[in-house]
Amino acid sequence: MPKVYDVGRICVKIAGREAGKKCVVVDIINENFVLVTGPKLVTGVKRRRANIKHLEPTPNKVVIKKGATDEEVVKALEEAGLIEDMKKEVRPVLA
Repeated sequence: MPKVYDVGRICVKIAGREAGKKCVVVDIINENFVLVTGPKLVTGVKRRRANIKHLEPTPNKVVIKKGATDEEVVKALEEAGLIEDMKKEVRPVLA
């Protein structure tokens, strides 16, 4: 089953310095890369391009438009009641 990386999908970074932190997909660049943001003020994840191999999608999703600003993402997270959940780090399970 293919993993779903759509705009608004909440993911956990599983590689790199931000591993274990949650982020929101803001834009889809191509079949291998997406643009994600924490936003930095909430989770510490900067807005940047991320390889989908370094992300693990969660079932949660927020309603945002493609290319939404960090302020719009924070507002959507607050409306969905997910701000506190986003602040929690997830320790990745090592294979």
